[in-house]
Amino acid sequence: MRRTATLLACACAALLLLASSAQASRSCDRMRSLLGQGASASGLLVVDAESGQVVCSRGANGRRSLASNTKLFTTATALSRLGPRSRIPTKLYANGRIDEAGTLHGSLFLVGGGDPTLGTPAFIKSYLGGLGTNIYKLNRAVRAAGIERVTGRLWADDTIFDRRRGVLDSGYSTSYYIGPLSGLAFNAGFAGNSSYSGFSGDPAKLAAAKLARSLRAAGVALPRRVGLKKRPRGAERIGVIRSPQLTKLVDLTNVYSNNFFAETLAKLLGARFGKAGTTKAGVGVIHHFAREHGSGTETVDGSGLTRSNRASPRQVVDLLLGMRRDPAGDEFIQDLPLTGVEGTVEDRMKGTNAYRRCRTKTGTISGVSTLSGYCFNKSGRVMAFSILMNGVYNLYEAHRSQDRIAATVASY
Repeated sequence: MRRTATLLACACAALLLLASSAQASRSCDRMRSLLGQGASASGLLVVDAESGQVVCSRGANGRRSLASNTKLFTTATALSRLGPRSRIPTKLYANGRIDEAGTLHGSLFLVGGGDPTLGTPAFIKSYLGGLGTNIYKLNRAVRAAGIERVTGRLWADDTIFDRRRGVLDSGYSTSYYIGPLSGLAFNAGFAGNSSYSGFSGDPAKLAAAKLARSLRAAGVALPRRVGLKKRPRGAERIGVIRSPQLTKLVDLTNVYSNNFFAETLAKLLGARFGKAGTTKAGVGVIHHFAREHGSGTETVDGSGLTRSNRASPRQVVDLLLGMRRDPAGDEFIQDLPLTGVEGTVEDRMKGTNAYRRCRTKTGTISGVSTLSGYCFNKSGRVMAFSILMNGVYNLYEAHRSQDRIAATVASY
């Protein structure tokens, strides 16, 4: 009798396993079918992040244009290499002698550190939601140093980066989709305080001019003319202001798919860990990081604007899995937008199983639409997935297909 009961239990377990397997097969078939809607050349990979088991796959090894899924590689590298709690400094130096009357017989040097949030309080409030680095806080440092008058001028030092304003997509000149890149960025490259339609020709000089004007208004006698010059070695640091924590910058980068932030972080990686503050050097650091985490990518910029940024769904998922083991992994995941709630997925996946259960990164350029990230299911399973759609001829259909795939992933 006991043997019969055992056989029946085993039979029931086998039937449940078969039923579960059949359901999983049907779900995968459904996702594969959805993948073909709205695009002609697509790839998909879904993996159980805990076990590493492949749940569904189609064209997973084919490399495709990433669009802004490129930012996954950029921000993962930045968080891990620089540290989630790190801050980017902007420094002020005095070069010369300060006499008893408070006269600096020499010049001031405003030295950029690659902070993409440096700007005026008005800009930070209106454009960055209050998250940024107030350049005017350096006024206190000048007064604290006892400086009342400057015989020289205020120089801007942006040499932490090269002076290429853009990336390959725009022939390295200023792009409408990015803004001018600079080692001493100011107001995200915009020219004005209230109208964000035109870009500055030289963000570093604009930053110096704004600070000089503020210092004069505070009673420091300083020539109006500013210029570009590298800080001399003997100059004394008199002040420093620091960006918000890097994890907050990465959050802004991924949630709103901010190209300017992504490209600045790429150059910063090159300056800190590569041979120079260039996009090429930064991308090299990103490539090395991806390989260290069992992944890989073919990228030429940090944001994904250039069409030749490519990787396979498997490489994207491998990065996502690798970041779960990285010390900065928790911040990386939390810095991706929550489906149906914020940023580029605020209006997507509401009313589905993916609502508030997935953290994803979108990507869109002409003919390309991508969605990759993690889903945290009611069953307790964590799924990593990547949907790379190329040859997109109907963006609405592509988004709808991606959302349905994500809902299916969130149901496992």
